[in-house]
Amino acid sequence: MEPQIYIAPGPFELETGHTLPELRIAYHTYGTLNAAKDNVVWVCHALTANSDVADWWPHTVETGRFLDPARHFVVCANIIGSHYGSTGPLHVNPTTGKPWYKDFPPFTIRDIVRAHRLLADALGIGHIATLVGSSVGGFQAVEWAVSEPERIERLVLIATDAKASPWAIAIDETQRMAIEADTTFGEARDDAGMKGLAAARAIGLLSYRGPEGYNLTQQDRGETPAVHRACTYQQYQGEKLCRRYNAYSYYTILNAFDTHDAGRGRGGLEQALAGIKARTLVVGITTDIIFTPAEMRRLHTMIPGSVYHEIDSPFGHDGFLVEYEQLNDILLPFMKN
Repeated sequence: MEPQIYIAPGPFELETGHTLPELRIAYHTYGTLNAAKDNVVWVCHALTANSDVADWWPHTVETGRFLDPARHFVVCANIIGSHYGSTGPLHVNPTTGKPWYKDFPPFTIRDIVRAHRLLADALGIGHIATLVGSSVGGFQAVEWAVSEPERIERLVLIATDAKASPWAIAIDETQRMAIEADTTFGEARDDAGMKGLAAARAIGLLSYRGPEGYNLTQQDRGETPAVHRACTYQQYQGEKLCRRYNAYSYYTILNAFDTHDAGRGRGGLEQALAGIKARTLVVGITTDIIFTPAEMRRLHTMIPGSVYHEIDSPFGHDGFLVEYEQLNDILLPFMKN
């Protein structure tokens, strides 16, 4: 299903002091907005996902699931900088008539959220019944709930945090170093930096799955294999991303994610999160090494009245994509309450 495109009126000023002469936002919707406009479920997507939730989040946009299009009007918007339709590095800069590539202006999580607030206004959505965000989608969801507390009724935060930790930033920097090591990165062409992108993706996967996930799924089948299964898996995953993404988007989005701090300019995290008025559900994953259960429980304690659940999964951070049955059991009762 092709996305719809919203074009914002006029230039879009970024928190970094730069300006996008044109802002395009790609988005998908599922279901129907009811007359009261009170059945909106807005999903904030993660790193290399897109606005088509049914494409990347298996068995969620289905009858009887927490993103049931028969009950909800489900909206997901593609983030700034992405490869999937919203304004990004491969788009033409109207000022120069050429693609942005490495010159795409730096932006922040707050810019992503402000862009999506514009889209919500344009769609006539003044009230969001449930705002859902996993991973860096959760970064956006936290920021939105802090910046517009009256708009959000329920908030679901899965495997995420209110601020990018030094550990998460270090993972991002290691991936950027891999991209920068590709000598083609910086060249004015769509396929520049692809070897670096493949290496960056392989690095990222180590943190997404963790040791339990790899040891469960990538055991060698023979005693002395010529090529280890774990090696071919890393190569395959790097190549797979290169077939659908580009190094410039990946690089610039990593930079944006590292700016995440819901407490910046708001008196710190505790003060900022205390202003959240949404009924909040925080979900951790037992083996997540990016956003550990301890960090998730700390996030829960900082959001007034929030409830905490934990998914038991061997698949680490990627458990939010894999354990849809557990998620459904947790989210459905919360969203009906």
